[in-house]
Amino acid sequence: MIRFIILALFVLLFLICSIPLLITEHIIGKFSIDAKNRRSLAIVNWAFRVCLFITGTKITVIGEENVPKDQAVLYIGNHRSYFDILITYVRVPRPTGYIAKKEMLRYPLLRDWMRYLHCLFLDRNDIKQGMKTIMQGVEEVKSGISVCIFPEGTRNKVNDTFLPFHEGSFKIAEKSGCAIIPMTINNTADIWEDHLPFIKKTHVILEYGKPIYMNEMSREEKKGIGVKVQAIIRETYFKNKELV
Repeated sequence: MIRFIILALFVLLFLICSIPLLITEHIIGKFSIDAKNRRSLAIVNWAFRVCLFITGTKITVIGEENVPKDQAVLYIGNHRSYFDILITYVRVPRPTGYIAKKEMLRYPLLRDWMRYLHCLFLDRNDIKQGMKTIMQGVEEVKSGISVCIFPEGTRNKVNDTFLPFHEGSFKIAEKSGCAIIPMTINNTADIWEDHLPFIKKTHVILEYGKPIYMNEMSREEKKGIGVKVQAIIRETYFKNKELV
C-alpha cells in the first residue's frame, strides 16, 4: 500500500507543480512547435520514469533496433494495464501521441499534458467521430509525430488472452504510409490491476517487432492486417512469458 500512496502523491504533486511548466510550454509553442514537442516529451518522460521507479518495475526491452528513429511510426500493442502507457512512452525516440478514450478529458492538467503530447481522444461509442479521430492520427504521422494505439479498444482484464484488434486502428498506417511497429507487453497488470489497490515490484517484458508497411501489401493482405499483427503479438507474448 505504501508504494500506491507514494505514487499517488507524486502524480498529484507533479500535476499541481507543473502548472507553470504548462504555461511555459504554451508560450514556447507560439515560437517553436518542435521545441515545445521535445521539451514536453522530456518532462513527461522524466515523470513517468519516476513513477516506474516508485513502483519498483524492472523492464526488459527486446528488439528496440526495429523502431525507426528518423520517421514517425504507428505503434500497435496489447493492453492489460494503465502502466502499458508509462512503460512504452519512456522508450519512444521522438514525440508520440497516444489514442486515449474521451473520458480522459474529464481530468484537468492531465488532459493538458496529453494534448501537449499530441494525444487524441476517441469516442468509442460514435463510429463517425471515431474515424475522425483516426484521420487526425494520419495527419499527426504526416507531420512527424508517431502515434500509439491499443487496438483491442480497452484494457483486457483476462490474463493470457487477446481481444479482437479493431481494423480501423490500422487506417493510420494505411493512409499515411508509415511503418507499423508491433509492441508485445508482458506482465504489466501484475504491477497493480491484478491485486488492487496494492502495487508490487514486477518484471515486465516489452518487445518491438519488425516494421510492417501496408503499402507493400496486397488488398487482401490489408483486409486482414489486424489478425496478422495480433498473431505476431500473440506469438511473441507466449514466447516471452517464460522470461518473466
